[in-house]
Amino acid sequence: MRAAPLAGGPQGADALRPLLDVVLRALHDGAVERGGPLPGGGPGEVRRRLREVLGAAVPEQGTGADEALRTVVRAVAAGAADPAEPLCAAHLHTPPLALAVAADLAASALNPSMDSWDQAPAASELEAVVTAALAAEVFPGAAGPDALVTTGGTESNQLALLLARERHGTVQAVVGAHAHHSFHRAAWLLGLPEPVVVPAPNGTIDPAALDEALRDTPGPLLVAATAGTTDAGLIDPLPAIADRCAAHGNADLHVDAAYGGPALFSAAHRPLLAGLDRARTVTVDLHKLGWQPAAAGLLAVRDAADLAVLTHTADYLNADDDTDAGLPDLLGRSLRTTRRPDVLKTAVTLRALGRDGLGALVDACMERAAHLADLVEKSPGLELYARPTLTTVLFRPYDADDETVAAIRRTLLAEGRAVLGRAAADGRLWLKATLLNPHATPGDLQQVLTLVNALVNTLVEGSSHR
Repeated sequence: MRAAPLAGGPQGADALRPLLDVVLRALHDGAVERGGPLPGGGPGEVRRRLREVLGAAVPEQGTGADEALRTVVRAVAAGAADPAEPLCAAHLHTPPLALAVAADLAASALNPSMDSWDQAPAASELEAVVTAALAAEVFPGAAGPDALVTTGGTESNQLALLLARERHGTVQAVVGAHAHHSFHRAAWLLGLPEPVVVPAPNGTIDPAALDEALRDTPGPLLVAATAGTTDAGLIDPLPAIADRCAAHGNADLHVDAAYGGPALFSAAHRPLLAGLDRARTVTVDLHKLGWQPAAAGLLAVRDAADLAVLTHTADYLNADDDTDAGLPDLLGRSLRTTRRPDVLKTAVTLRALGRDGLGALVDACMERAAHLADLVEKSPGLELYARPTLTTVLFRPYDADDETVAAIRRTLLAEGRAVLGRAAADGRLWLKATLLNPHATPGDLQQVLTLVNALVNTLVEGSSHR
């Protein structure tokens, strides 16, 4: 049997080229078969179709590269929730830029492992340059900022808590009631006390309540603010929170800007993040408002010296004599050992679009959110939670109970018509549209509301006949 060709080396491109044609055709055919933002029929039907197509997951005899790619990729594409479809707008799940996906192919083909220089000579240098530049965007004017590449907000927030623990020997996290769940999990993983939760009566931290919590809670403390909440896309009052941390003296500030951080690229919307640079650590995800394939997370630090506690030695990767001889030590750049060069796609995107190009994409999605909010306000049967801060719009039918709101969402999912999220706010359940597709049109946004309104009538009539 002839050995399967490899992706790297001078012959790699020739081996990949015909396979890419197969993959691209399968992606196209799967999307056509799906015919919308997600497959219809719900979990049971998706399970049945996928297993029917796949057959034996580990067959005795292989079917060959072309058939395997064509069959499996098409089946997954046909059963995907595709964020490139304008009516797929539930989560912080971005449609990736084509150029970033193309760059990610190169990362997979070259397959550097970012745990020692001799596995990733150029990729490790690229990461050092790009992360330093992105850290400077977060902390302009800081003397020595840096950033680590992570898998996303959960890992970044965990790292921030770990760095704080190592600085002080222990630490107590203080979070808003709206904070991302990862802080509670990180405290558990790190053997730290459960975070102190500060009220967020309007969806953001109440500075007066934070002041009280800081007075009543023994330090050292790590206050975790949010710039872009998962449910409503809200931003905590960062300057006021930073003032209170500074006044109490025993509280460092971390900002989870996984969602809102890329607004830094937009001249129009950068002021939303005033006070971000006063944090000690900041989480940013470029697979949200950065349009990168997952994963593309960052933890930015104002002072690179804070990262020294991550130093670790494994003789086969960073022996002391190799490091003394000038080979860069990469193990302190992550808690992971083997990891992909996720910075490559980001570097290509930054070079291709620049700050202005990325900022224009941010602005476009902000405009889409504002337009959807306008449509909701003009729709007599719908209620808007609040004008959007970022790109998240919460709305619900007037006079509908929570059961009806949940049923609307699940019906749209089951029919494959639209993917909307759900969020609890103000004591009620809301439909959530997270607009991350800069190509969405006003007609697409109106269609979302048309579908919801039609279901309201259907569900109310159905319940009245029971």
